[in-house]
Amino acid sequence: MNPRIHLQPAWLIHRRPFRNTSLLVDFFSRDHGRIATVARGARRGKSRLQGLLQPFRPLRVSWTGRGGIKTLTAAESAGSAAKLAGERLFSGFYINELLSRLLHDHVEHPNLFQAYRDTLKALATDPSLEPILRRFELELLAELGYAINLQTECRNDQLLCPHKPYRYLPDLGFEEADPEDSNDPKRIFPGAHLLALARLDLEEPAAAATAKRLLRQALDPHLGGKPLHSRALFAK
Repeated sequence: MNPRIHLQPAWLIHRRPFRNTSLLVDFFSRDHGRIATVARGARRGKSRLQGLLQPFRPLRVSWTGRGGIKTLTAAESAGSAAKLAGERLFSGFYINELLSRLLHDHVEHPNLFQAYRDTLKALATDPSLEPILRRFELELLAELGYAINLQTECRNDQLLCPHKPYRYLPDLGFEEADPEDSNDPKRIFPGAHLLALARLDLEEPAAAATAKRLLRQALDPHLGGKPLHSRALFAK
């Protein structure tokens, strides 16, 4: 007997055409994490799913099946879609792609589910973009077991000093930089900027740039060396 999940709260994070009239759809669900489904007939002109299966809209979805790809059996709206445009829209695609690429199937992340909902709301309403994205990236890494310690050095638990430069060691943390590290400035981070990121105080452009560089270095090893399509869209 196939397991059946009924009207699970979820967000669509990726979709692509499948065969002649269907879609392959990845959802981020509240209780089951990332779920891959096939929405049969969703691309037919008369299908109500065609307009419903859109990103940034809260949904309730039902599915069945034992294999890796489930069969979507029902979907309904659970509220209004977040109204995103311009760089906010690209940012939404960016966090969706992170979830699609980094989450494991059928692993629930209730805290991250709430963080995702809060992030979409902030993208639609908050004036400052950088803290929104950096907060979500930090929360995603922590949820996956790769939290970044922005308080103390990784070798000796000394508090980070705003007046010192630090070298970033992926999945370990920070240690005080030495003169030889100047040969690789991309791996060096001012202590003041790290502490600003810990507070999500990124109004200073230099601190915002440092935070963006750090989070990219922290995320890239977990992306399997494949570039994010959303970054390319943002660059354009």
